[in-house]
Amino acid sequence: MRLGVLDVGSNTVHLLVVDAHPGAPPLAAYSHRMRLRLAEQLEDDGSISRKGADQLVSFCLEAADVADDQGVEQMMAFATSAIREAPNGTEVLARVRDETGVELTVLSGPDEARLTFLAVRRWFGWSAGRLVDLDIGGGSLEISAGAEEEPTVALSVPLGAGRLTRDRLPGDPPSAADVKATRKYIRAELGKVVRDVLLVGTPDRVVGTSKTFRSLARICGAAPYADGPYVRRVLRRDGLAEWAEERLPAMSLRKRCGLPGVSEDRAPQLLAGAMVALAAMDLLGVEELDICPWALREGILLRRLDALPTP
Repeated sequence: MRLGVLDVGSNTVHLLVVDAHPGAPPLAAYSHRMRLRLAEQLEDDGSISRKGADQLVSFCLEAADVADDQGVEQMMAFATSAIREAPNGTEVLARVRDETGVELTVLSGPDEARLTFLAVRRWFGWSAGRLVDLDIGGGSLEISAGAEEEPTVALSVPLGAGRLTRDRLPGDPPSAADVKATRKYIRAELGKVVRDVLLVGTPDRVVGTSKTFRSLARICGAAPYADGPYVRRVLRRDGLAEWAEERLPAMSLRKRCGLPGVSEDRAPQLLAGAMVALAAMDLLGVEELDICPWALREGILLRRLDALPTP
């Protein structure tokens, strides 16, 4: 069957169309996205601006039409931290539903972590043993850990790369004082939750999901995306440390845009993402992690497929 997943994130709104059936991996058939940056279209009280809501409604209308054109039988639509944290999030959701017919479900941070963990488990399989997954989004960092398909620990920390860039790293490049203060803040926030992750036990495999991790791995020498999803990609702590502590803090936005595997929309957040990734690896005692091509969208698809009756 043909399924659609509409993902309203802090940076982009993305419709993914896949062909899928129970017992087989979902195969991407079509992708349609818009760089909306909802997390930056906020009023002083944190509410989503009229312009941001207008653009979201417009894209959802467009996505619904695209889904129909692509023969989508069922569409699952969800929103994450940008809508979840906005004081007027409920009103924006109602407007989207009334004007487009798209029913957006707001995921909690722990639910994001659990669904992403499911995707990681299915990608690497049972032979991966005990897993820890790190997922850096625009508004939050999700951490999950466990030895089964349902993680023992599923956490969300307000350390998204977009949030940190917007709130703590102004300037191009940011000042040394801001970088130092942000580094201290990140490690203090992670220090509040790292014990919960470590209590699950020593992981057999640590995984990074999200575009941020893929970009970081690429600038550290991993294979390009064009080589396909089955090429192993690894991010090593020592290579990341050079970028997070020395190279990226001194690099202008223009130069970051020229790095391999770094898109124009992700370049502004690359330093913050690198700082979060390095801090997490340091505090968890991780020397390297594997990059997984599946993440939250695939987890939602897999959960839906699991609910379908067996033929």
